[in-house]
Amino acid sequence: MTLWLGLDVYLHPNISHRSPDFTHLGRHCAHTSAIGPSEYHARQKALAKRLQATNASAYIAEPGANAHFFGNISKSHWGLSERPLLLIISPNEGEAKVTVLTPAFEASRAKLLPIPSAFQIEYVEWAEDKNPYDVALRAVLQGQLGQESQSQTIFVDGDIRHFIVDGLQDAAPSYNVASAPMEVRSLRERKSNAEIDLMKCANEVTVLAIRAVREHMYIGIRESQVRALLSTALFAAGITESWMLVLFGENAALPHGRGSDRTLEKSDFTLIDAGGLLHGYSSDVTRTFALSSSEIPLSNLKIWDAVKEAQNIAAATARAGVVTGKVDETAREYLATLGYAQYFTHRLGHGIGTETHEQPYLRGGSQDVIQTGHAFSNEPGVYIEGQVGVRLEDCFYISGDGAPVFLTAGVGGQAEDAWHP
Repeated sequence: MTLWLGLDVYLHPNISHRSPDFTHLGRHCAHTSAIGPSEYHARQKALAKRLQATNASAYIAEPGANAHFFGNISKSHWGLSERPLLLIISPNEGEAKVTVLTPAFEASRAKLLPIPSAFQIEYVEWAEDKNPYDVALRAVLQGQLGQESQSQTIFVDGDIRHFIVDGLQDAAPSYNVASAPMEVRSLRERKSNAEIDLMKCANEVTVLAIRAVREHMYIGIRESQVRALLSTALFAAGITESWMLVLFGENAALPHGRGSDRTLEKSDFTLIDAGGLLHGYSSDVTRTFALSSSEIPLSNLKIWDAVKEAQNIAAATARAGVVTGKVDETAREYLATLGYAQYFTHRLGHGIGTETHEQPYLRGGSQDVIQTGHAFSNEPGVYIEGQVGVRLEDCFYISGDGAPVFLTAGVGGQAEDAWHP
């Protein structure tokens, strides 16, 4: 029988009653540290130069991926509410001026935020009886409001909430408040060596966590039990804001399914898709695997092999100078030759960095050109509803010589076969 110990911890009768020890995972990324101030300074200066080149007065973001990239302000640092806190970066004689708009009663807390800047940060406080957008723009534009000037554009983070955009536009009717163009967005797309190092460790330790959890699985375990084990393992590994999908058998035929908490049978594959953050940088790994005691149908093993080869073909295609749509196309064409075309139902991959899913994307029809420093997921899959789902996912980056390198290479890279994830 299965033993119930509470808190979603179930033990097979042949397994020790002690909870699994995943503390060894914590050593893998213990040497890493967050992005340093000098890199933030360089990002801010590069942004200021792009603003000047595009004749824009400022770039405005609220806590999130872009504010994190340019100012180290994530949603975990400052939760979003109806009272805006804004990071504003504007060009100032070739340098970046950093301004933070904060509710007046939160000013002391705002000044504790770990915002790097090469120069003194200006904190602009707005009282509850004032319009925050008037206050912000009068401080940043310094008398330009209502006057003709060479720069009549303010760029905003593409993910900023609409009511903030409306407020800014109402406060500056003579300006065009617009989503930041590609010239600005592309600053985040090409990763630095420091960013790549963090994503390498994050993805490596996520694979190690999946492998460690597999060692504690058995025929008869439930999906929820595996989720509990993996959550513990990722926490021990130092991964924050972790997430996961654990799907057995036919449940994996829904690519982002929630499962049914059924038990694992001998004929089932297990699909685990998991990730989280290491110092603000993402991991995203999927493994579909069998246990040593599994008895997987030959037809499903053939699907696994086909998906692995599609992943190989995609990786071989992805080089600097190639359009992203071509990478998706080559994987899709290979699966089509085996009769699986209709069962590969999503794009091949997505960019990854401070967000798990970010631009550019490996999808059909895309004409985005792959460049050095780009990082993508590579995740072909075959999903036959009611029967089986197989997906394999490893992220890679484009190295200085234009070739792809898997972020999981340091721990063996891709899954070797269905029994060795």
